Amino acid sequence: MSPRHALLPLALMLACASSQALAARGFEVRDMAKLDRVSSPTLSTDGRRVVFAKRVMDYAANKASTSLWIEDLFARDAAPPVRLTPEGWNVNSPSFSADGQTVYFLSAKSGSSQLYAIPAGGGTPKQLTAFDADVAGYKLSPDGKRVAFNVETFVECKQDLACTKKKMDERGQQKNTGMVFDRIFIRHWDAWNDGRLNRLFVAALPTDGKATSAATLVSGDVIGDVPSRPFGDSAEYTWSPDGQSLVFSARLADAKEPTSTNFDLYQVNADGSAGAKNLTTDNPAWDTGAVFSGDGKTLYYRAMKRPGFEADRFGLFALDLASGQRREIAPAWDRSADGIALSADGKTIYTTATDLGEHPLFAVDIASGKSTKVVGEGSISAFQMAGPTLALTRNTLKSGDVLYTTSTDARAPLRAITAATGETLKDVAFGEFEQFNFKGWNGDTVHGYVVKPWNYVEGKKYPVAFLIHGGPQGSFGNGWSYRWNPQTYAGQGYAVVMIDFHGSTGYGQAFTDAISQHWGDRPLEDLQKGWAAAQQKYAFLDGGNACALGASYGGFMVNWIAGNWHTPASGAWKCLVNHDGVFDQRMMGYATEELWFTEWEQGGTPYDVSKNYEKFNPVNHVKEWRVPMLVIHGQQDFRIPVEQGIGAFTALQRQGIESKFLYFPDENHWVLKAQNSVQWHDTVNGWLKQHIGQATP
Repeated sequence: MSPRHALLPLALMLACASSQALAARGFEVRDMAKLDRVSSPTLSTDGRRVVFAKRVMDYAANKASTSLWIEDLFARDAAPPVRLTPEGWNVNSPSFSADGQTVYFLSAKSGSSQLYAIPAGGGTPKQLTAFDADVAGYKLSPDGKRVAFNVETFVECKQDLACTKKKMDERGQQKNTGMVFDRIFIRHWDAWNDGRLNRLFVAALPTDGKATSAATLVSGDVIGDVPSRPFGDSAEYTWSPDGQSLVFSARLADAKEPTSTNFDLYQVNADGSAGAKNLTTDNPAWDTGAVFSGDGKTLYYRAMKRPGFEADRFGLFALDLASGQRREIAPAWDRSADGIALSADGKTIYTTATDLGEHPLFAVDIASGKSTKVVGEGSISAFQMAGPTLALTRNTLKSGDVLYTTSTDARAPLRAITAATGETLKDVAFGEFEQFNFKGWNGDTVHGYVVKPWNYVEGKKYPVAFLIHGGPQGSFGNGWSYRWNPQTYAGQGYAVVMIDFHGSTGYGQAFTDAISQHWGDRPLEDLQKGWAAAQQKYAFLDGGNACALGASYGGFMVNWIAGNWHTPASGAWKCLVNHDGVFDQRMMGYATEELWFTEWEQGGTPYDVSKNYEKFNPVNHVKEWRVPMLVIHGQQDFRIPVEQGIGAFTALQRQGIESKFLYFPDENHWVLKAQNSVQWHDTVNGWLKQHIGQATP
């Protein structure tokens, strides 16, 4: 204590401390909606500079904008990052030139998404492309003279990008609006099929200062989306080190597409000559994420082994391009790899993977297959290595993504480049969390998390929000979410319990597999045993005053709970919240778009194995429903169509069960618009407060 502080009267010091404590408040949805978000950590080749994207929300306008920021990591003054792109520009997808002097990015400043370049030291952006289509992703060639990029085009337009624009303009002028389909997909995720596919082109970058509009289609004889829909990106294609060819992942867009997970790796000449060579014809499951070795002789990639199973384990593979021989690098490593980055010496693969409720960065030795955790604790969302530097973004249950830099030495400290959420919201107190475990189905160890309310006081009991994750092959775990964030419940004075039931990822593939064809028994047993174990371990949980909430598979489970876990003897719930949940398994099997999902999970089609669809079908237990339920659904949700939510609400209303239906005409399976998200949380929190009250500070 300094001499100045030593002179303060004790009563005044206590008063100051008391006012600071009273200033603290819980985290709430308006905080979350307005937070800046950082992403896309990108290093110069020497590891000296890091560029990242920062998204800023204009809450009043209900619109976000993204800019690029840059930091000199070797500067002695350790100055904070500075804005690189101009005010008023909305940009994404940064990358460095080989010499580190130029940063490339995408922007729609010209009216369509095109490629731009800006000096790394700052300056005026220069437009490099002017194609008659929006550039959605890109990768520069090793020599920096060409760019591979993906755009949406009609197959019949072949090389002519202007043809696609003309066809879309003509379609917009038609007075009739009918669409005729002769195969599925007729729609996917949240968009109807208008006949266009993502296709891969190559163009020379301009040397005369004028934006180029000429490009060559290099994926012409592979009729499929490159990258895949709805979430694929430029990580699904890569240049060879000599710049003569590219390798990309694709699934054929044919009648089998909605039932298939067979993505293959194709190699094509970068000049568009000759046809594509399928490198993985022997694997009928998913192959993707190719990366060349430095000498171009070996292709590293990720692959699944079981056709039709989207949640199979992604193993790491090495393919000798000369002989065609392949081997799995780490067959004994029972985790599913998310991506591939090679070390400078080519001996190590760096990848992230879900692991025991977290999402660390691992180093996998290519020769031995030995895996080592490099950065743990929390969830790594993105990373890149260059020179001596490792840059990564990491989030936890108490903070959104923070950009860190370090080295690949597991002992090296992390240097924070951007602020954590708690540093941004200085007056907010977050709920402390803890992982616990118990014996679940089959005597297996099952893990869960408990989050204390922000205003936790020892000896007090708190009402509980019991969150059930979707997927079903997923995990809440130690990570941040802008949709289902337990801190928004802790911030309202609730305790939170989350169980990673059988089917969750990060606990071994057998644990993940256990849910298929068992949606209603094994995970339900885990949830029941986990809820009992949490109450026994944590005395502050008010077990008789709790609400269960879930989305997607979690919404299915809420519907299933409504008819199968609702009696006082089994621990009655005071209320339920079902977001975009499956209500009728049989209709889900016919109306969803990605048929491989339901057919794997239920063991076949709804007409071949109808008993499987009926075994765990909430619609068959509606007469047992008793508990008040809030139902939420989006019109643009084509994964679980809106009629599933309407059906659940009708079942509740016809039986006189207290219920509400929150409907979003402009949202898909997720609620993405900031003010819609606030309305979602206000409605859910109001429902909880109505039924389980709210703890007072």
